Amino acid sequence: MSGAPAAPTAPGLTENVACALCYALGLITAILFLVLAPYNQNRNIRFHAFQSLFFSIAAIALYFVFGFIAVMTGGWTLMLLPIFWIIRLGLFVVWLVVIIKAYQNQKFVLPIIGPLAEQQA
Repeated sequence: MSGAPAAPTAPGLTENVACALCYALGLITAILFLVLAPYNQNRNIRFHAFQSLFFSIAAIALYFVFGFIAVMTGGWTLMLLPIFWIIRLGLFVVWLVVIIKAYQNQKFVLPIIGPLAEQQA
């Protein structure tokens, strides 16, 4: 017998997992973590949720802008396609980096979006 029983763990997700999950499905998980009671009271989780929310909105806006440009340029779309794919790849890489940094309990503040998220958190 080892003596004292193990202390019960708190229900729910650990902070680093919750922070990483804020980015998992973009708008959906960001809003969930801003609404769910135990998580919306943690300043770090709120920061990541707001940063995910703002990043998702910015990415959607970029997709709309580039879609509009593609429609308006007609035949020039084939020349612009590599630029669109580079931007999409860049957004994907940034998304992966913020997930990994959040999981490692590191606060990775994105330019422009990050300070806005800090103000909201």
